[in-house]
Amino acid sequence: MSDVLVVIGVGGMGRLIARRQGAGKTVVLADFNEQALTTLAEQMAADGHRVETHRVDVSSRESVRELAAAAARLGNVTQLAHTAGLSPTQADVERVLAVDLAGVAFVLDEFGAVIAPGGAGVVIASMAGQMWPPLPADQELALATTPADELLGLPFLGPDHINHPGIAYAIAKRANHLRVAAASVPWGRRGARINSISPGIISTPMGRQELESESGAMMRAWVESSGTGRLGTPDDIAAATAFLLGPDASFVTGTDLLVDGGVVAAVRTGQAASPTG
Repeated sequence: MSDVLVVIGVGGMGRLIARRQGAGKTVVLADFNEQALTTLAEQMAADGHRVETHRVDVSSRESVRELAAAAARLGNVTQLAHTAGLSPTQADVERVLAVDLAGVAFVLDEFGAVIAPGGAGVVIASMAGQMWPPLPADQELALATTPADELLGLPFLGPDHINHPGIAYAIAKRANHLRVAAASVPWGRRGARINSISPGIISTPMGRQELESESGAMMRAWVESSGTGRLGTPDDIAAATAFLLGPDASFVTGTDLLVDGGVVAAVRTGQAASPTG
């Protein structure tokens, strides 16, 4: 039975991860955008990869469940990379929370039920989840442990508390870290691992769109103040993903790997401006 790699989200990071991890596996590409799926699948198939495609709406548990079941029918689901998400410039508060918060929770639940022993998963979060001020302990616990179907009903996620997509995005990404930490225990009972990666400012179409937004000037200042002084590349994230999915990370689970070129370090030590002033 073939080993199966599932990549959810076929944007800049997802494409690189699929190519880097896909050799010798059945690669399941999943995305909401069917044209993007078809284009990447044709390119990878032409290069000799075994590729299947599946349209998915990660904000729907049923859609994610169908994807997980389809992947499991193809073989042993040994690797999962969840890269799908919306940035603050792409959607309103409600949609950001539905995709970036609830969507991740659904993926962790449904793939936690099919991941093979010895398997591993990576959720692409964001450095935004590391930069936002800590939430009260009871809210963090609620984000970590509330059943996925009830997450969006938490009072502190309501419109009276979150009125800007940027705030929704930061809280969703912090929730990703917390959900991954909580999921590491049930995933571990299956003999599998799950971690997240928090990219910094990466030169993908989404990243470049953010650089042209109202927060772009601050983002460029962060890059200039960081230890590396450069934008990240999708290859940087694919390399970090390869580590976390591979045997060298066999004792790493339930944690977040910050891959941001040193931006958060500069902010935390007062050498770059804080996003919250």
